[in-house]
Amino acid sequence: MPPRGLEPAVARLATGVGADCWWWRRWWQQQQSTAVLGPHARQCCARRGLAQSAARLAPSPKPDRPGAGASMDPRSRVPGTPIEAPRSYGKRFLDGFTPKPLPRPIGMPLPPKAGENTGFDPRTLKERREDFVNHDKHLQRRQELIVQFSRPYFRDWNNLQFHDGKSFIAPPRLFKADFSLFFPNLYGEPILDSDRAPRNTTPLLTGKISVVAIFSSQWAERQVASFVSREANPALHDVVARNDDVAQVVHVNYEDNFGKAWLVRLFRRSLRKRFPEKDWGKYLLVPRRVTDDIRESIGLLNSKVGYIYLVDEHCRIRWAGSGDSYPEEKDSLTRGVARLVDEVKRRSSPPTTAPSRADLTPPP
Repeated sequence: MPPRGLEPAVARLATGVGADCWWWRRWWQQQQSTAVLGPHARQCCARRGLAQSAARLAPSPKPDRPGAGASMDPRSRVPGTPIEAPRSYGKRFLDGFTPKPLPRPIGMPLPPKAGENTGFDPRTLKERREDFVNHDKHLQRRQELIVQFSRPYFRDWNNLQFHDGKSFIAPPRLFKADFSLFFPNLYGEPILDSDRAPRNTTPLLTGKISVVAIFSSQWAERQVASFVSREANPALHDVVARNDDVAQVVHVNYEDNFGKAWLVRLFRRSLRKRFPEKDWGKYLLVPRRVTDDIRESIGLLNSKVGYIYLVDEHCRIRWAGSGDSYPEEKDSLTRGVARLVDEVKRRSSPPTTAPSRADLTPPP
């Protein structure tokens, strides 16, 4: 719009000299139609005309957020009935808790492989760069961090008030082999004096009946000792000593904190004094945290509690216990080890010689 002092001159120009110019007449008609409007209304009309004349692009669909609507509860990713026990996440047991027997076999759905759960990133540089610029991966990682930081730090300590942290009662009998699930592969350093190279648990457990004790503190170590120590369960050590070629006891000491794991490695000498030399390779120090999926799958629900697993020669969990042992739990563990040892020896023994036809012929 021309200045107010130029309006008469512009009007004369529109009716005189500019009357023959079509674009001038069109501009003058637009100005006359918007003359009754205020300055703000005229600006809106100008923007509206510009928006109508320009090509409008369709809004691009927003990508699905993998972590926005997905449940971050590990129990939702484990098939079967979840174990009813206190955890570091989820609801609190305000009215008390009483341990119950395991409702189903526990373990991982797939057989373990050496090299899994080592803590090393197997991605190439190209894959890392692609994940670094992937917005969906960042959203998913953000949700995981939010869940981790929102968990109460002292929840596991507070859950120790319920039966000293015992999560479940061991089954009186072994899980059937056809329905049993697998023990995951763990990666740690032995307490050997010479060979300290990290090793996997899968080659160590394959082919033998193993009693695996998992703990991460002195409190938890005392709890697993109530199951597997010579003083608390001498019958178990007698069975293992008589069948040391197919039976063994394995200790796994894992630490979520890097500083605590470093301190534990400093006291390897004191750990070697507590075990015979032949068992040094069966005591592993795992300096990394166990994932939530593994915890939920194998029933390792409290990081401050010790757990016991009876694993057969195919790395299947056939029996499990937690916390301080009950007398009937120790008896069922010993009976389970003896039964699995007998089954292994029976399968490995050569078949008996078939009787000849002459022996089967009845006498006249």
